[in-house]
Amino acid sequence: MRHPFRQAVQAKKIHVNPAPEQMREWALPGEMTTAFGSANYVTKVRNRSAKMTYIVPDGVKLGVMQQPIELSKAEELRNKVHEYLKGKEMIALDRDMCQNPEMRLHCRLYISKHVARIPLQWYNTLFEASNPEGEPDIISIYVPEWPERIIFAHPEAGVTYILGTDYFGECKKSFLRMAMYIIKKRGGLGLHAGSKVLKVKRGGKLQEVGFIMFGLSGTGKTTLTLHDHGLQGEEGVIIRQDDVVLMNEKGFCYGTERGFFIKTEGLEPSQAVLYSAATKPTALYENVWIKPDGQIDFMNSVITGNGRGVILRSDVANTDDTIDLQKANKILFITRRDTIVPIVAKLTHEQAAAYFMLGESIETSAGDPTKAGQSKREVGTNPFIVGSEAEEGNRLLDILKSNKDMECYLINTGNVGKNGDKAGTKISIKVTTSVMKHIALDDIEWVQDPDWGYLVPSKIESVDMEAYDPKHYYSKEEYQKLTEELRSERKQWLAKFPGLRPEIAKAVEK
Repeated sequence: MRHPFRQAVQAKKIHVNPAPEQMREWALPGEMTTAFGSANYVTKVRNRSAKMTYIVPDGVKLGVMQQPIELSKAEELRNKVHEYLKGKEMIALDRDMCQNPEMRLHCRLYISKHVARIPLQWYNTLFEASNPEGEPDIISIYVPEWPERIIFAHPEAGVTYILGTDYFGECKKSFLRMAMYIIKKRGGLGLHAGSKVLKVKRGGKLQEVGFIMFGLSGTGKTTLTLHDHGLQGEEGVIIRQDDVVLMNEKGFCYGTERGFFIKTEGLEPSQAVLYSAATKPTALYENVWIKPDGQIDFMNSVITGNGRGVILRSDVANTDDTIDLQKANKILFITRRDTIVPIVAKLTHEQAAAYFMLGESIETSAGDPTKAGQSKREVGTNPFIVGSEAEEGNRLLDILKSNKDMECYLINTGNVGKNGDKAGTKISIKVTTSVMKHIALDDIEWVQDPDWGYLVPSKIESVDMEAYDPKHYYSKEEYQKLTEELRSERKQWLAKFPGLRPEIAKAVEK
């Protein structure tokens, strides 16, 4: 039965499920065609409008980090939008999220026709709708020309209104936000994480090891998701997902999308897998610098430091026909820190839930451009949680305790020893991808860190461990000071979330 908050869209004309070629033709006036034959568009808004995003607390208790909008105000604004749409030309586009019948979700986007580039990008992100005439599980109504910029979601109704912004990321994330809420209601967790399989030889036998990787934009999540780790021959990688997976209580991860939404800043040919896919004619771009001859300059951030592209998963090397991950054998929490966080730490299940809650990283231009480069925390590295954040941390701990074979790690992609007594060391992509390979091989030698209680490596093949030992860069007093400051910050952060289990909060004490 349709939720009472849902209201049917009536318009002057609705173009139902137009072909992608038709949508690109409609978007042609704003297109800059690249030398590869792909399309680039420049938008007015160039990042998510996090401060203008609200959740309707109707049937759901909001978490600490979410902004409420009163139901009466949401209904009033909804009614104004629907009255406005009666005189407009709209596109209605149906797509499916997830391929697995257990989790397949019917998604429908209503959007003003003059911004056909947005549904074109979204078309490439999801799958063909299996039942386009049916009642959708999730609906987003998108009016970029609305005079006020505001996004509000009604989780129980499965409806989001996106008003006054033309940034494609709002469209993509509106559906993923709802999907993560749906899986949480079913006893699982929606995770802002990439997924892949590393095929490695252990004890002479080829084994497939499933990884999921958490990380905010700018931490290297996409780079690590798409990397081949130097594995060759029988060994290798299979890339599953780049952005969001939906994990059930057994650690099975449902894939969600057929397209990857990549950050293009600094992309170069040395990033072979990503660069190859990004230079296909099927790619679609927002706010990327195009030279007069049509060549793409990924290094130029004059338009924005948050240039974006949608690439097809099928254009990415090392993919196959499956987007699901049978088991998250290894869970990585990617952070970007600069001082005393090691290149890798092996976590207990309680520590893993704590670092999930901490979600430590740096701010990028994708979130709040005014704070780009500053330290930040985001539960689950996921700005799209609906409901209690503590419930998510507690549930992750339950899943981990029920699946003893799932191991968790903290991975630092920043620096070690910055501003110490001697120059710090940047953690290279080569080092991080090598660490991941050895996690899959299960051949890292570990010792317990006396200050944090987690395990840190004493030996990783081909990695100079001395260069990545934080204690080598600071005096004993300075190291202890940095340790206590970080511990205090972490304790204060975890204290924000009522209902978080004590064993999770205490896991950062030592």
